[in-house]
Amino acid sequence: MKLDNSTVQHKVSLRVKLLYSIDNPVVLETYGGTGEIFKQCYAHLSEGIVFEEDFLKAAWLCWQRPSWSVYQFDCISAVRAGAGSHLEINLLDVDPYGSPWPVLEAFFVSERPRASRLWIVVSDGLRQKLSRGGGWSVKRLQPVVERWGNRLHGRYLEVCEELMVECVGQAGYRLASFDGYYCGIQKQRTHYVAEVSR
Repeated sequence: MKLDNSTVQHKVSLRVKLLYSIDNPVVLETYGGTGEIFKQCYAHLSEGIVFEEDFLKAAWLCWQRPSWSVYQFDCISAVRAGAGSHLEINLLDVDPYGSPWPVLEAFFVSERPRASRLWIVVSDGLRQKLSRGGGWSVKRLQPVVERWGNRLHGRYLEVCEELMVECVGQAGYRLASFDGYYCGIQKQRTHYVAEVSR
């Protein structure tokens, strides 16, 4: 299946705009990939954290950002175990191919220093599955499907906001703001930004 790369400029502009709101951003990028987002958004930052499971991509990320902490590991289990807790993160960047919820939950249940204000930027790939009625097969969406039914495609941003409130609440945060939009081929991607505070 061909992956949808049509949203790269949306991702970049969303993150660049967000950076204007944050003094001294310290980024945790959960899926580093080939480093395109870093190159266009975070290259000016002297420190941060990035995860990438693929060995060759992780090696490239080490070369690309020598002053960052680069983990070649599955980000969900590593983040849950507290990897990257040597820095107090104030910008969490989540860009998986599919569901962002496992790594978001891992971050908010992990033991780590907590910034009083935290921004979360997400590029979410679940809407394509929802358009085919597949919400019931996503573990994190099962309680939502039980309440609202399996037709979540048209209200997925509302679902994301509700899940974000639950997720950040595990670490004592409350949602200060939430905004997002659908984009990509047939609007199958969802981008959103949350600001949370303690």
